[in-house]
Amino acid sequence: MESKFGRGFITSITLICKHFALPPEQAFYGAADHLEGLEIPAQFRGTEIEELVTQLRKRVVWHQPGSMDKEDAAEVIRVLNRLIIAIDKALGIPDPDLGEFR
Repeated sequence: MESKFGRGFITSITLICKHFALPPEQAFYGAADHLEGLEIPAQFRGTEIEELVTQLRKRVVWHQPGSMDKEDAAEVIRVLNRLIIAIDKALGIPDPDLGEFR
């Protein structure tokens, strides 16, 4: 079955990241649509990864566009960065690093 806004774990995270590559005042529009198809794999349930996905959902859904866009977008990006590092660690990468140039 096709989905309108994507479905999966990494797929949905990637689509959300695309939104937050935009300027903060544009980042939130449509980002919540990708949360609908965001599925947490069984091996990550009950872990830091699930907690970070919950934080991500809250930050995106509770944001009121036009109010604190810059601050809220920066916080979403911090959560996304933590989530990406946590996924790499869970997949066995001993020292994942986002690097200096992002």
